[in-house]
Amino acid sequence: MSVRIGIRREDKSIWERRVPIIPQHVRQLQEEYGIEVWVQPSEIRVFRDEEFAQAGARVEEDISPCPVVFAVKEIPAHFFQPGHTYVFFAHVIKGQPYNMPMLRRMLELGCQLIDYEKVTDERGRRLIFFGRHAGLAGMIDTLWALGQRLNLEGIPNPFSDLCQTYHYGSLAEAKAAVSALGERIAREGLPEQITPLICGFAGYGNVFRGANEIIELLPVREIQPHEVATVALSSDYARDVIYKVVFKEEHTVEPISPEHRFDLQDYYDHPEKYRSCFHTYLPYLTVIVNCVYWEAKYPRLVTKADLKRLYGGPEPPRLRVIGDISCDIEGAMECTVKCTEPGDPVFVYDPFEDRAIDGFEGQGPVVLAVDILPSELPRDASEYFSGVLMKYVPAIAQADYAAPFEELALPPEIKRAVIVHQGELTPNYRYLEEHARRLR
Repeated sequence: MSVRIGIRREDKSIWERRVPIIPQHVRQLQEEYGIEVWVQPSEIRVFRDEEFAQAGARVEEDISPCPVVFAVKEIPAHFFQPGHTYVFFAHVIKGQPYNMPMLRRMLELGCQLIDYEKVTDERGRRLIFFGRHAGLAGMIDTLWALGQRLNLEGIPNPFSDLCQTYHYGSLAEAKAAVSALGERIAREGLPEQITPLICGFAGYGNVFRGANEIIELLPVREIQPHEVATVALSSDYARDVIYKVVFKEEHTVEPISPEHRFDLQDYYDHPEKYRSCFHTYLPYLTVIVNCVYWEAKYPRLVTKADLKRLYGGPEPPRLRVIGDISCDIEGAMECTVKCTEPGDPVFVYDPFEDRAIDGFEGQGPVVLAVDILPSELPRDASEYFSGVLMKYVPAIAQADYAAPFEELALPPEIKRAVIVHQGELTPNYRYLEEHARRLR
């Protein structure tokens, strides 16, 4: 019997143009593994229907005959077929309320759910992700947003040369534009009104690495967290560089008890014993780029109260832009009160009225909170993602999901990501039962 998989079109947003498997790999699946691929047509996907057809895919509106379906973002509940297997970013592992109806439907229909977010190695490190591309696009957009905010303030600046990421045809083209910006900064310097310009990064994982690729195309001088105030208040600073500072957990939180010292593992195990101290850096930062993974059990980095104090001072603060690449609603950046899309990517958070004002004008920081940032680099991101996923696609396609979970023959990296099997939550994810019941 032939093995068949489907690729669902993305319809969560008109900006979502990515694919989980690119045409080149569709051809490889057919020629090397005998796997038939059906693809839903799409008018917005970065790879055209014709490209998939030429690679040997069958372009069909109805892909219900495919027992395994791959996608990128969430799938609507009405799409699921009884007993089928779905592979996508489900966004359910935190018990996200907005996706519990989707999860319940999969349970009711006896489906399988494999979540890319939980494909990990034996040490729990993620293996399939768009994090780097989120960082790349998010950093470019953050620099663009800074230029637009400064323009509004009447401050001519080199950042206004930069476009938002999706305007560039490729990552290479975008990087060339950032490099040109760097050359201008090195040649002309930055406006006195915003120097020294200190850009703070929270986090140091995959998202940060993407963001760092971009910032390092500019003339950068790295400083340590303990130097931030000294540099900001000094009269001896460079106008032709951006000061970069990377904050780790040891810099952003402190033990509540004065008797305790910071310990990273203790913080992970007992975050309730710690409080944020990030507010001590806020008066000195021009830009904050948030790249951290956050859960509600951890202290926030920036609270609404922090911003109210900062913007309520006698002088306008340095802080212009928060690039919240992680984009957790009221999460590490509590001022991220909503997610945005590339077509309307920023808002000003007014800390006195606790509201978002679309655009760049208003009292408070500009917040970039696009939750599908890799979609601004759809071809580059899809090519990378598909290249990693291809290692596992044949095994996912050929697995016998009628077998008991204990006997399910999948690579261990993928088996760790099976959240639902035969309509039941698997052992590592049974904690989601409470979340699913709560919203019935």
